[in-house]
Amino acid sequence: MDMRKNVPGAHPDSLGFDVIDEWGRLIPDPDRWPSSEDGKGFTEVAQKVQSVGLKFGIHVMRGLSRQAYDANTPILDTTTGRAYEESGRLWRAKDIGITERACGWMPHGFMSVNTKLGAGRAFLRSLYEQYAEWGVDFVKHDCVFGNDLDVDEITFVSEVLQKLNRPILYSVSPGVIPTPVMAKDISGLVNMYRVTGDDWDKWGDVAAHFDVSRWNKVFMDFAAANKIGAKGLLGKSWPDLDMLPVGWLTDPGSGRGPYRMSNLNLDEQKTQMTLWAMARSPIMYGGDVRRLDETTSSLITNPFILEINSFSTNNMEFPFVTGTKVSAHKTTNHSRRSRRSLKEVGTSHTQFLGFTSCSHPKVNGWSIKALDQDLDQICWKESMRSHEPLCLYKRKPLLTSDGRLINNQGGFYLLASDEMEFCLDASPRKKRTSKEFNSGSFSPCGSDAKQMWELSNNGSLISSYSGLCVSVKSIDANVGNSGGVRSWIATGRKGEIYVALFNLNSEKTVTSATISDLTKALPGRNLKATSCHGREVWSGKDFGEIKDSISMELEMHGCALFALNCP
Repeated sequence: MDMRKNVPGAHPDSLGFDVIDEWGRLIPDPDRWPSSEDGKGFTEVAQKVQSVGLKFGIHVMRGLSRQAYDANTPILDTTTGRAYEESGRLWRAKDIGITERACGWMPHGFMSVNTKLGAGRAFLRSLYEQYAEWGVDFVKHDCVFGNDLDVDEITFVSEVLQKLNRPILYSVSPGVIPTPVMAKDISGLVNMYRVTGDDWDKWGDVAAHFDVSRWNKVFMDFAAANKIGAKGLLGKSWPDLDMLPVGWLTDPGSGRGPYRMSNLNLDEQKTQMTLWAMARSPIMYGGDVRRLDETTSSLITNPFILEINSFSTNNMEFPFVTGTKVSAHKTTNHSRRSRRSLKEVGTSHTQFLGFTSCSHPKVNGWSIKALDQDLDQICWKESMRSHEPLCLYKRKPLLTSDGRLINNQGGFYLLASDEMEFCLDASPRKKRTSKEFNSGSFSPCGSDAKQMWELSNNGSLISSYSGLCVSVKSIDANVGNSGGVRSWIATGRKGEIYVALFNLNSEKTVTSATISDLTKALPGRNLKATSCHGREVWSGKDFGEIKDSISMELEMHGCALFALNCP
């Protein structure tokens, strides 16, 4: 961390090595950044970076540093330029720090601040106004998501960013994500959000992102939830799968600059680039640009990858993919008609929420189970096979301080979990018609009528706002038992179809998808009676006319990216 002294004894969770100013704000270590002396911060560095056409970003932690808390520093009121005063008293760090809400992976480093206090808000405002003064273009806000979720801080920081005199792209970063609900709820608060923990140059990290980007464990995929390209406060929200650990790198927590090449082989790097592009995650290079080799440069600037990443639509995991592992003792047939073998890949059962007409036959499947006097559990009748059934939590309407209902529409809230205050919305922006089927949306519980629900005698959950019912949509996806094979699909701006095949196995695998199955993921496209012309992007191989299926023998941890033109 560049705001921590680089001396013996300093490490990510060490106490007392941060460099802070008189207001308790972290500033660059002048021994490591001589240009930061005299209160300049990162100003000169940002100007140098921007002068060559790049953007400058910083990584910051949640709230207040423990060092500032222990020093009990005063808080800067940027509206007056003096120490913050309210109610006839001078406020300090110990007044706003919440010690019991320390960062999970850095408990001696940082803690949340109380945003309900004017002093807490003043402190956060002083941080981000300082970043704007430095000329920062991008802020990665760590330890405010997942198990460390701090909606209050994220919300207030978002409000501060909107009022700054320069645009700053904001990314929130978790430690661990316990549920997919959190990742999609925050998209309404920020312009870009991260959806996973650290991504280093290990195959296990790359493979883990296939589940993170799909994220189907309880409610819905990012794609199914319309979170790829979802509208944010000032633009678009995207699942940010983290920086790409390719090229010249360093080790986590090493405290030294880049000194080695990526541990990922070229096939693994192509797999990661392809997934990032198909999921439309920001392409952020995580290596040393000063030592950018030709192979890495061509990888991260591949025109097909950038085209898909920037302009593709309908991006989603494509579940109808099969794989046949290749024996090392026999020659493999490279035909596009390779044998499809389900027993090699296993099955995943995906469920997600949506809304449809209450006359639909498959909405009457909810049952209630009392947990305590204030909270009931409402579960869908069909379980996810070997997994727990899909369940929501019923919560009584909110009350005012004098005991009156905040919302007089009647009904109850449906919460994503028994701990987080996120409620199911019947409609994010408008009433839905019975012809529409849209993914469920969770947001902080409030007084909005669209968060009110009723459970009918026949087992349907009815929106008091729209009159629609909660439906559970499911799909069987063929995925590997130990990684297996995966696929993603997207459409290009000229009507082309992009299909990515991935081999997550530790051995060569012939991976296939039929042309007719593509129709299942492409509404309005009938490909059953047509043929496509295709090429594979990474190899440059022209496959010519493809009538039945696309198939390739993929190296261990390798991938294929097909660009198809289908009339």
